[in-house]
Amino acid sequence: MAKEITSRSENYSQWYLDIVRKAGLADNSAVRGCMVIKPTGFAIWENMKAQLDQMFKDTGHVNAYFPLFIPKSFLSKEADHVEGFAKECAVVTHHRLMNNPEGSGVVVDPSAKLEEELIVRPTSETIIWNTYKDWIQSYRDLPLLINQWANVVRWEMRTRPFLRTAEFLWQEGHTAHASKEEAIQEAELIHEVYARFAEDYMAMPVIKGRKTESERFAGADDTFTIEALMQDGRALQAGTSHFLGQNFAKAFDVKYMTPENKENYVWATSWGVSTRLVGGLIMTHSDDEGLVLPPKLAPIQVVIIPIPKPDEVLMQHAERIADNLKTRGIRVKIDRDDQKRPGFKFAQYEMEGVPIRVGIGKRDLEKNLIEVARRDTKEKQSISINGCESFLVDLLDEIQNNLLAKAKAFREEHTSSVDNFEDFKSVISGKGGFVKAHWDGTAETENKIKELTKATIRCIPIEDDEETGVCVYSGAPSKRRVIFAKAY
Repeated sequence: MAKEITSRSENYSQWYLDIVRKAGLADNSAVRGCMVIKPTGFAIWENMKAQLDQMFKDTGHVNAYFPLFIPKSFLSKEADHVEGFAKECAVVTHHRLMNNPEGSGVVVDPSAKLEEELIVRPTSETIIWNTYKDWIQSYRDLPLLINQWANVVRWEMRTRPFLRTAEFLWQEGHTAHASKEEAIQEAELIHEVYARFAEDYMAMPVIKGRKTESERFAGADDTFTIEALMQDGRALQAGTSHFLGQNFAKAFDVKYMTPENKENYVWATSWGVSTRLVGGLIMTHSDDEGLVLPPKLAPIQVVIIPIPKPDEVLMQHAERIADNLKTRGIRVKIDRDDQKRPGFKFAQYEMEGVPIRVGIGKRDLEKNLIEVARRDTKEKQSISINGCESFLVDLLDEIQNNLLAKAKAFREEHTSSVDNFEDFKSVISGKGGFVKAHWDGTAETENKIKELTKATIRCIPIEDDEETGVCVYSGAPSKRRVIFAKAY
């Protein structure tokens, strides 16, 4: 199976597409730019969703659902917002089809034109803030902490499964607050939740930072981001949290009465992550043999394979181990297929990224042993079948930690600090990765560097100290380094 995967060194883009296809994560659909998420890919997303959903609820948020369609006039109410999304919007103009009077098939009924066109949501700020106007009257109604799990449509022309598709799945949080300080704290809280999820569950290290003004979310006063580094040296924006100020509250006239009986506009945030995280997971850990998954998000954490094929004795041992693992919360599968050979099964589960493979063979059982193979390092060892469950649970933790450590080491190796533009261009066009360099804070310099190198400012790091220097391009004074990279 691995022979059917293009190597990363030969063609990274094709390698990624091969992994998505061969590991059974997604297929292309009949609609250009959209994908069919297959059961394995969707199971990974479900595990992400379940964990994030609990993290949101643990911080006081609740789920709701808002319409897929947004009146066109709503997008006109916040100027920066509509400008940011206008070129990506899918528009519904009619509500009925009819039989083609000139032949077979159907056509749009010209008499069914909508009085006002509807936008298929690219994001939900406008429809939600129009609703919040009815929900919020008093300080007693605040804070309002709402999240929704939904699909959105952004009419992308260049697409890649999970990373950039015309339709994708995501969550979007939308909160309302009585004060600016409280709203900023909310945006920072979710920023931290995203970073913790990426590192603790995806084993994907991220840099926490702020976006520059030109890279902010359309309509936001401030955007917090987590930026990850993929194995080809490109950055991936993995999640964003936005402080929206009072922009949407003013656009939709959302006010509340204070305890002193004064009317104030509320303060807002929005934040989201999407199925793009599945793409990030693939590109952070996988290798030329297939998918590699961190155990905390793997749909199957342990697969048990009777060798050479299932029989009564082997199945009794397999089922006992599986039952014991399930009581410990481990997702386990017994391969009951008696048609495929063990070698084919080994390759299949390696391709699918199952963290641990357990082989139970008659000869090993005579010695009271089973064979354990780990996907991350491909190491194999024979262990006693007695008490093997504790060993396997500990091994899953070890694999999770190893993947994070390996990804951190890669990021460290591919992070450079440069002080002049020649070195900057050399690194960006060479090994790539994150480049720390001084920037003078102007959009003009930011755009010129992007034009010349295709590298963008991924973020202004939050955890780095200020450092006096001069801009890598203009030579003007600079107070700190920012993170540049080519990005997806």
